Amino acid sequence: MENHLYIYVVDRDFGFAPNPFHGFCTLATCKPIIRNNAKLNDWILGVGGRRLEATGRCVFLAKVTEIITFNDYWNDPRFKLKKPIRNGSMVMMVGDNIYHQLPDSTDWLQEDSHHSNADGTTNIENLTRDTSSLNVLISEHFYYFGQSAPIIDLASINYTNHIGHSKKKISEKDVSSFINSIESKFLKSKNLVLDDPFDFDSAIKRVNQVTGKVI
Repeated sequence: MENHLYIYVVDRDFGFAPNPFHGFCTLATCKPIIRNNAKLNDWILGVGGRRLEATGRCVFLAKVTEIITFNDYWNDPRFKLKKPIRNGSMVMMVGDNIYHQLPDSTDWLQEDSHHSNADGTTNIENLTRDTSSLNVLISEHFYYFGQSAPIIDLASINYTNHIGHSKKKISEKDVSSFINSIESKFLKSKNLVLDDPFDFDSAIKRVNQVTGKVI
């Protein structure tokens, strides 16, 4: 089966989506189309955008090494530390393990989190968007650069980093040299958080994906 590279512009980088902490880089919220379509061994590349003043830079590169459901993510002890604690440290505040169902219920529970309302109650718009895909993408083969995002040669894979061209799916065979160049250059940085997320100082805030408002 052919593998692919998915590219998207990281508009906001709180450490929530993706969440690179505790030894795993996870995409458990946002980007439902990518979460629904990505397969094992596909790659996800998040590039900076204008708002982060990081156009042409690599925020993260992650290989999908596991795909599980929200309920499995919630119940797996490996990911206990990714459950949000809103009165904890900034890393705790941006935990992305926020969705689960009670036994014999089809209703989704949304934990008090970055995607909740300001008072901690369920944000229905975020819940609806996030749960439109039940997949959580997990990587144990990733490079997360945050504010130290390096400039990368996007032109070599015919990707234009601007609004209106924010997402792309490319066959891995057509970008293997590009991926190998990043891996070889940053080999010692594998599975590490090299720098804080761009918006980490605002980790306490909440975001509405539909309106784009951060409060």
